[in-house]
Amino acid sequence: MPSAKTRPLRICMISGEYPPDEGGVADYSACLVEALAAEGLNVDVLTTRRPGRAPMPVDHAARRSEAGAAEPQPAPGAAAPGRVSVYRSVRHWHRGALRGLDRLIDLTGPDLVHLQYQAAAYGMHLSIHGLTWWLGHRRSIPSAVTYHDLRVPYLFPKAGRMRPWALRQLARHADLALTTNEADRAELERSVVGPRQALVPIGSNIADAPPAGYDRARFRGTAGYAEDSLVLAYFGFLNDSKGGLTLLEALDQLRTAGRDARLVMIGGAVGASDPTNARYLAGFEAEAARRGLEDRLRWTGHLPAEGVSAWLHAADLVCLPYADGASYRRGSLLAALAHGRPVVTTLPAPAGEGGLPALVDGRAARLVAPGAGPALAAAVGQIADNPDLAARLGEGAREVAAAFGWQQIARRHVELYREILATNAPSG
Repeated sequence: MPSAKTRPLRICMISGEYPPDEGGVADYSACLVEALAAEGLNVDVLTTRRPGRAPMPVDHAARRSEAGAAEPQPAPGAAAPGRVSVYRSVRHWHRGALRGLDRLIDLTGPDLVHLQYQAAAYGMHLSIHGLTWWLGHRRSIPSAVTYHDLRVPYLFPKAGRMRPWALRQLARHADLALTTNEADRAELERSVVGPRQALVPIGSNIADAPPAGYDRARFRGTAGYAEDSLVLAYFGFLNDSKGGLTLLEALDQLRTAGRDARLVMIGGAVGASDPTNARYLAGFEAEAARRGLEDRLRWTGHLPAEGVSAWLHAADLVCLPYADGASYRRGSLLAALAHGRPVVTTLPAPAGEGGLPALVDGRAARLVAPGAGPALAAAVGQIADNPDLAARLGEGAREVAAAFGWQQIARRHVELYREILATNAPSG
């Protein structure tokens, strides 16, 4: 058999969410997989089987094949470089999911298994946290895990100290543990010793590509906005870390100040994985009704990427008042920056560590304290009244976004994969 150095690498990518699922992890996984395929890797994706969910359209990617049956179907062992096969085989991410992975490994023979981790994407099941141990001890296959955040998983009532333990078990038994931002990298380095660790950022999951023939003024007019309307955009699912109630407070302040301020909620309101999101959405809608803001809110619902791009350009600025501060693990922030939009977001902001650019107040975004509706409204008003500032922020946003290209991200993954495989190669 040719060595991994002389044949295309074959990666098994595990993601609890994958398009057409909606959500940041789903979009990230698809973007990464396509970028890896463009670098010549063969990737087999293992993901959740949703009841009644149609397979991904075949024109989503020219190189992608689909295997949608309940059991994994074999993919050719000598597939041409750049092939992606998607196996929607896992009904529930309990111990039975490992049996399905076992069969897929036998069928496809991956060089390495890479888990995209966010607890909610796996139904909060404890079993997924033993995956890297199982791969190393039962299958002797190198593994990598990407932490999309380091929030301690709920798991089950009274899980207690098992929750942080489970979170870190993945890294302790992995050969490679990846984080997507400097804060998470530093925290994981402090708490887990042993595996190779690296920071590899995420990229924007929305290309700056509105529909052909897009005209901003006509698009806004068709949407019913006057020329002087102040259109704010929010992009991403709502949950208690996104600052939705702060956003409503700021919108109310802008209305009270006499501005024709409108808020567009771009994309789906909540994801499929975390049930707490639905409760937060109910509270958000109740607060909007209490303040009498329903007529100033627009919900676009889930949109294709070009539709999201159109709305990002239609807005005067993007408001992302994260409760825990801006972070480069937020795909919604990176999408706004990649579109060159003036952004108002929250402190603390990335400080330029880990080889990533800083998000500087007044240069690439306006930064306000989290939970401060009046400060958010004031920053929005300042940008609305100062076209030069808006233009400067847009230019600065694009400069920051240039560091997060998918080709760069994929190539860094390939370097790390080969490093791990070389380390694990038998001597002699």
